Amino acid sequence: MPSLQSRPPEESPNPMDNQSQSGMDAAAMGTLPRIIFMSRWLQLPLYLGLIAAQGVYVWHFLLELWHLIEAAFGSQTAIAALVKSIGYSGPETVTLNETIIMLVVLALIDVVMISNLLIMVIVGGYETFVSRMNLQGHPDQPEWLSHVNASVLKVKLATAIIGISSIHLLKTFINAANYTDKVLIAQTAIHITFLLSAMAIAYTDRLMSGDGKALRH
Repeated sequence: MPSLQSRPPEESPNPMDNQSQSGMDAAAMGTLPRIIFMSRWLQLPLYLGLIAAQGVYVWHFLLELWHLIEAAFGSQTAIAALVKSIGYSGPETVTLNETIIMLVVLALIDVVMISNLLIMVIVGGYETFVSRMNLQGHPDQPEWLSHVNASVLKVKLATAIIGISSIHLLKTFINAANYTDKVLIAQTAIHITFLLSAMAIAYTDRLMSGDGKALRH
């Protein structure tokens, strides 16, 4: 009489069975862990609010650009609006001079850089902390999004903030006659603080990445 031998359980050749098993494992998640995991969607209104803020910046950019075009054709109302928006006061404010044009262009660049910062926060933050956007292979996928994580996002945000601070500092020095020495020193110190903070964040991220590679080896 042949001896009975125990056989190992055979894997199902149907891949749908494995997917069903994974679905059962996900469904077996407890109520509290499921609630905690779903709480990430509470960030969605925050990102929608940033999109609305982006729209406000676009409107402000177009308004300033329109005033600049009108001022170029000699509109005194537009020149007065530009002078008020940039805080300029000089000997000749009845005509559009080079200093006013430079300050307005720097203000427009500032708006663009802040808009880029918003895009990084909205897209990168949503991809990192809320849900995947499944943009792999999309022709318009940003280059930095393919390898974005919390550490990379912090470094990129710090770099963007330094750029914005540089534009503000340049605007202040061009229009330095309208600021006190205390304001000039304070803005310079703040910019240096941003620069040192970004260097510290990048150095810390490099150390952590090196430790992770060392552990893997």
